[in-house]
Amino acid sequence: MPSPRHLFAGLALATALISPPLLAESRPLSVVAPWEITGSDPATSGYIFARMGIAETLVEVDAEGRPAPGLASAWAVDEDGLSWRFVLREGVVFHDGSPLTAEAVADSLRHAWAKPGMLGSAPIAAIEAEGDAVVITLEAPFAPLPALLAHSTTLVLAPAAYAEDGRVTALIATGPYRLTELAPPQRLRAERFADYWGATPAIEHVSYLAVGRGETRALMAESGDADIVFTLDPASRGRLARQDRLSLHAEPLPRTIVLKVNAGHPFLADEEARRALSQAIDRRGIAAGLLRDPDAAAAELFPASLGPWHLGVDDEAAGDLASAQALLEALGWEANGQGPRERDGEPLRLTLTTFADRPELPLVATALQDQWRDLGIALEVAVTNASAIPSGHRDGSLELGLAARNYGLVPDPLGTVLDDFGGDAQNPGGDWGAMNWWDAEVTAWLDTLRHEADPATRDELAGRVATRLNEAMPVIPVAWYQQTAAVNAELEGFSIDPLERSYRLEELSWTP
Repeated sequence: MPSPRHLFAGLALATALISPPLLAESRPLSVVAPWEITGSDPATSGYIFARMGIAETLVEVDAEGRPAPGLASAWAVDEDGLSWRFVLREGVVFHDGSPLTAEAVADSLRHAWAKPGMLGSAPIAAIEAEGDAVVITLEAPFAPLPALLAHSTTLVLAPAAYAEDGRVTALIATGPYRLTELAPPQRLRAERFADYWGATPAIEHVSYLAVGRGETRALMAESGDADIVFTLDPASRGRLARQDRLSLHAEPLPRTIVLKVNAGHPFLADEEARRALSQAIDRRGIAAGLLRDPDAAAAELFPASLGPWHLGVDDEAAGDLASAQALLEALGWEANGQGPRERDGEPLRLTLTTFADRPELPLVATALQDQWRDLGIALEVAVTNASAIPSGHRDGSLELGLAARNYGLVPDPLGTVLDDFGGDAQNPGGDWGAMNWWDAEVTAWLDTLRHEADPATRDELAGRVATRLNEAMPVIPVAWYQQTAAVNAELEGFSIDPLERSYRLEELSWTP
């Protein structure tokens, strides 16, 4: 029988023979972010599954933010604009080994179409399989359809993923990583999918953990309990930047910190009142003092990355406290020198609802509370769950909501703009957009954008919509948003996707 000394020597020799790349690829990777997993359905948690490389869409997005081939290798539209044909990529299999067929994709998209999501904003009449292609028939031309098919609510799942009633009972998709454990609302684990149609990831095992508190996320990065930590507050970024074992990253996003305004509230129904709120905001002070980025100040909804939707409004010129005070006085709000302004004996008190999932939002809310006090507004800040804003929109209880709205959810922002500012006079706006505000001309321009294919005309209409929104202020911009991340310095290849579609885990490797 070999002695313990000989066994130890043999083990040491075997370990030495294992090459560093093999050790590196077996090292797991952990991701921490604020966002909870609400279930296995892409309609609610698809963005997490897409970011983790577990599931994919028919259409991808290239480095310029334009639609690019995904599970569809090519697509075309008929001359009348009513029939789109998406040809599927060859050689793709689902995580259960079943092939990616046109019928499977059509069935998955029909499930997505039947649920809340981006496809609901398209005038779809039918989704059918024809040979190696999926054909989507429309009731009216809709130019941004390929962009909508890049949204995470349209992730393509295998037939075995669905119950007979359409519920998603197992997340069986096509991505470079295959789900091995799902424990809502906090955790998932995945492993490298050996039969992936694209490049094989270097890292074999990955995990995701939802952690709502920004301080806890920062401590996990600092202690090494997580390898990639997203969405850091400014104070934590400063502390973590001094850690040699971490690298810090930041990337501007087409996401804007906005004030959602209940335009049906008697204090906020006048356009001049909403403009007064906007003019009283010291955007540069918030951007420099709280966000640590003076260039983040935003006096319009759409950042420069969104092209024709961007107007180039000067954020410094947009702030004017004296003009804001004059606007309120013209509306009958009188200063009393002791507290909030009053009109007909009623004080100007409002409640601003926000949430801490994005750690900068409560800080910005407190700054607005201080700045609007100089305007004569008593603002109560309620920090709660993100769901409070859409629920307050639906039941009419929301007065003001502070959130970070992503206008780049799909390559063409029209889909998000339709969700936020479309609708009709009886059902205007959306959960994260306008509330009790509707404009007939904006609706007409958006309807034209649905089917107009001429680039020059589309650019002109986008500018008109952006201008009207900037004038009427149904939603008030405050600052551009940056995604931030603290990353284990031993990881190679890390970058932040400016459209937040992917964590790009398949591009990462451990330093040997």
